[in-house]
Amino acid sequence: MKIRTVEYSGTLAKPGGEIPGTLPQIAFLGRSNVGKSSLINTLLKRTRSKLAHVSATPGKTKTINFFLVNKRFFLVDLPGYGYARAPKHMRDSWIELIDWYLRETNYLKGLVHLIDARRKPTKHDLEMASYLSKLGIPAVAVLTKMDKLKKSQCLPAVECACEDLGFDEDQIVPFSSKTGVGRKALLEALDNLVTEAEAA
Repeated sequence: MKIRTVEYSGTLAKPGGEIPGTLPQIAFLGRSNVGKSSLINTLLKRTRSKLAHVSATPGKTKTINFFLVNKRFFLVDLPGYGYARAPKHMRDSWIELIDWYLRETNYLKGLVHLIDARRKPTKHDLEMASYLSKLGIPAVAVLTKMDKLKKSQCLPAVECACEDLGFDEDQIVPFSSKTGVGRKALLEALDNLVTEAEAA
């Protein structure tokens, strides 16, 4: 898949809002500060005019943001989860928004679950993986920040993610927003998810 056009298509801040369009949706989610915004900008080649705001402060994404890609599908940027320093009511509202979206949209055709390659999946990662598996929606796990690992640590990180999250190795995409490693593989995975949705 080549990225030809990307358009911002709307934001949802509360459950019950109107979801834009009826094209297939691929949702990206992960723990706060996992590198989701950097990944989205790298994936869509928006390194200068950034679509997703990159911040050193976890919990920056508090809404659901929709981006129309190639006029073919929506990339959906979900709020991060597991940010312990945010007030409880704020954390609860983010989880409520994520849960509502995942349960209520009829157009969600794929999930991209981001995991920090430098660490074992956290309790929140494992809980989210278990929740996502019950939805029955095709999913891909992306190990972010691979450039932070030594070469000898890369394969063990993938094996650990497979074992802990219950993914097959072909469902894991090692990724680096800094070097671009994994961009092509992730675009191919998205293309497959959208193609399957279009054929259904």
